[in-house]
Amino acid sequence: MSTSEGMGSAMRGDIRDINSSKNAGTPDSGVPRRLAAIVAGDIAGYSRLMQFDEEGTHARVKRLERELVEPTIREHHGRLIKTTGDGFIAIFDSPVEAVRCGIVIQQNMIGRNTTQAKAQWIEYRIGINLGDVIIETDDVFGDGVNVAARLEGLADPGEVFISGGIYEQIKHKIVCGYESLGDRKVKNITDPVRVYRVLPDPSAFKRRRTQRQSLTVVSFSLVVLALAGGVLWYLTMQTRSTGARTTSTSTHTDPRADSSRAAKSAVAKAPDTTTPSAPVGEPAAQQQAKAPAAPIAPIVPPAAVAPAIAPAQVPQPVAPPLREPEMVPLPGGSFAMGSNEDASEKPVHQVTVKRFAIGKYPISIREWNLCAAAKACGFTATGPDDAPVGNVSWSDAKRFAAWLAETTGKPYRLPTEAEWEYAARGGTQTRYWWGDQLQPDVASCKNCTQVASTDPPNRVGSFKPNPFGLHDMGGTVDQWVEDCFHKNYQGAPIDGSAWVEDGCTSHVLRSGSWRNDARYVRPSNRDGYDTHVRYPTHGFRIALTL
Repeated sequence: MSTSEGMGSAMRGDIRDINSSKNAGTPDSGVPRRLAAIVAGDIAGYSRLMQFDEEGTHARVKRLERELVEPTIREHHGRLIKTTGDGFIAIFDSPVEAVRCGIVIQQNMIGRNTTQAKAQWIEYRIGINLGDVIIETDDVFGDGVNVAARLEGLADPGEVFISGGIYEQIKHKIVCGYESLGDRKVKNITDPVRVYRVLPDPSAFKRRRTQRQSLTVVSFSLVVLALAGGVLWYLTMQTRSTGARTTSTSTHTDPRADSSRAAKSAVAKAPDTTTPSAPVGEPAAQQQAKAPAAPIAPIVPPAAVAPAIAPAQVPQPVAPPLREPEMVPLPGGSFAMGSNEDASEKPVHQVTVKRFAIGKYPISIREWNLCAAAKACGFTATGPDDAPVGNVSWSDAKRFAAWLAETTGKPYRLPTEAEWEYAARGGTQTRYWWGDQLQPDVASCKNCTQVASTDPPNRVGSFKPNPFGLHDMGGTVDQWVEDCFHKNYQGAPIDGSAWVEDGCTSHVLRSGSWRNDARYVRPSNRDGYDTHVRYPTHGFRIALTL
């Protein structure tokens, strides 16, 4: 069985014919049902591990079940329904406890795997779903189990995938991040399933591995230092022994060499003769005049000088140069914010904005990866360097702004919602910045171009700028702003400042993206999304206080 096959064959056999073996769907079946959070776990590459070491792998898996899986499930108030050789199924009354259990198992597996070669790592994939199921003494049945198993099959080794039903129950209750993977069609399930990847605290994930690696590095360094010290001691003793033997032999063979022996002895005892270098700046002729007659130059073994020159031979990494985002300064002014097209855009109200600068383009993958290289942003983006970065949560965008401000010493930040709309309108009050009617090929959305595309943009600035010289202020990627999301503008500030409060769980997105239709590219369009959740179409641009 390959790693892509998901659950083990035994588990798949149990869930494949649920509806045919159990009359679970009929109202008069008399079978009690209950709502539960189902956790399905499976070991990636189990067949390969068994081929490598059948008895050893079996023993390790059983030990993991006894020492980690079963106790962790109990600690989080769950019930282990069954194990299947390479996997397990458990149920929980609380979705929060189910997800916590999954995270704890994955974190502990990282620590346990550090003592093994990578080819021998045991890594679980975990899927969690909320479903109405039939629970018997030693088994559980229903579509809810099937979905959990399918989510586990989608997950990469070491990851936890959850369904939209679980996400809705836990999104404000666990301190971790989430990445929406969109709706997925899964086998034998009629409706698509909304899938999220759980993103635990990276420091918690890596803490144990880092500690073990640090200990290994320290131990290795001590061994190297001890060996180097032994080599130097041995060479020193050999040099002294050779000098002593030479002196003794000369005493018995050539009495006329007394003066030469004295000179040699002086050279051997002089404290500065262990290095061949001469005083800095002194002419060679003077050095020769000061030296005794026929001096014997001390021999420095190559091994003794190697450590001194080795560091100079190692190339030092060069950090990529920071190129700040191209900014466009805008004058302050007043404008009518909002529209009557959607309830969230009402009421239309007059807002005055102070002068500020805003990015000419959304932040690109190249710019984002400078932050990632500095370990200040949470992931390295893939794709063309000039493409707009996506899959960014609001908290990710805030970290980028904070890093850029700290690195440059300039007050970079996210724009406020009022600033963004003021900039997007470009001094106009029409439905779009170019007029009231949609024009082809002026923005990136699914019906804004003559040839529709389902692929993300390859670069920022592919379409002409608005009257303020700003590109992609409508379409391309959704763009985070500073403000918390409110369902309308009742009570909104009129001075252009951000509308925020402590602990808001969703923030405002502007612009629409390549996946949206033309309604979303209107400057007044607004939407909200969860603060800590990443989504493929979500990006941002930066602002600067002047």
